[in-house]
Amino acid sequence: MNREDFIKVMDQKTKLIRTEYGLTQDKMALILGISKKTLIEVEKDRKSLGWTGSVALASIFSDSSILQDTMGGELSDIIKAVAFKDIDVNYPQTLGGEIWWKVILEKDGYRIQQNIFSRHYRLLDQKKRRRYASFSLGETKAIMENYLKN
Repeated sequence: MNREDFIKVMDQKTKLIRTEYGLTQDKMALILGISKKTLIEVEKDRKSLGWTGSVALASIFSDSSILQDTMGGELSDIIKAVAFKDIDVNYPQTLGGEIWWKVILEKDGYRIQQNIFSRHYRLLDQKKRRRYASFSLGETKAIMENYLKN
């Protein structure tokens, strides 16, 4: 999943989420920080929320059953995986993933794990810091190999 895919899903689900929460267009627009006119255009598939609006929608309505069923789990992890795609970030140390993660591959202290809910992958280094996150196992393995070469 890339940014464009994420934005498209959020655009398509906006009206369903609004209905799920029993919100009027006025209230939904206020919550998202956009005009009612823009919201109407998004719901009619004439405009887009864009990246910022999509992240706001997913974050604010992360408990939505519509979003949970569509995205398959923890939205904040999905947002991070999309946001940091192809960007090297100095992530803080994790707890190592004993609860929501299953180990897919382990080599020389590096570990690829898959989230059991969202199904995305992450690469942890020897100090349990996240080095990469993606929905592609192939991409994550390639990044791991690059770290192992250096």
